[in-house]
Amino acid sequence: MENESAADTGQGRKVRVYLLDDHEIVRRGLRELLENDGRIEVVGESGLAEEATRRIPALRPDVAVLDGRLPDGSGIDVCRDVRSVDPSIACLILTSYDDDEALFHAIMAGAAGYVLKQIRGNELVDAILRVAQGQSLLDPQVTARVLERLRGSQEEDSALSGLTEQERRVLMHIADGLTNRQIGKEMFLAEKTVKNYVSSILAKLGMERRTQAAVFASRLRDKES
Repeated sequence: MENESAADTGQGRKVRVYLLDDHEIVRRGLRELLENDGRIEVVGESGLAEEATRRIPALRPDVAVLDGRLPDGSGIDVCRDVRSVDPSIACLILTSYDDDEALFHAIMAGAAGYVLKQIRGNELVDAILRVAQGQSLLDPQVTARVLERLRGSQEEDSALSGLTEQERRVLMHIADGLTNRQIGKEMFLAEKTVKNYVSSILAKLGMERRTQAAVFASRLRDKES
């Protein structure tokens, strides 16, 4: 039987919420805040990501309120794992850190919202009720930036796929700032051969200067590290 929609709360059913935070005192405070509202029922809680990942799909809450950072993982990881099992469960990331990188990963994991722990109690209740109704709390401008970043990443991957393995190795040496002669010594190639590889790489990447290729390769390396 599928989970009832949050719209049913208008007919008297409470919004079912699961709490994940590694501090017991925080969980107690959240539980008291939410249940005092009268429209929310806390159906479970835990302090570790592993336990939450196991219990949330079984309990099938409307909303899972997930701490951003945990001793054994993160709420973002839990969000991704839970929604891969049951995408009807809305996840709200609650964190102390205003971190663009974490926000990016939260959006990619399918979170419906990302709010700071400095949020007022009534605002948190409102946020939970809104995501339970299928709304997103994510700023449209932030989401647009994430989508733009994804497009850029896909374009980079597409450009890289056009290079041969040998050209990729040359490209990484360019990122390290090596000259054609130094690259030749590293790869046991003639300097003229390296020069031809560099010309081919620039043409395939649609670039004119060696420095552009170096910046491109450095960015790829940072993504992979």
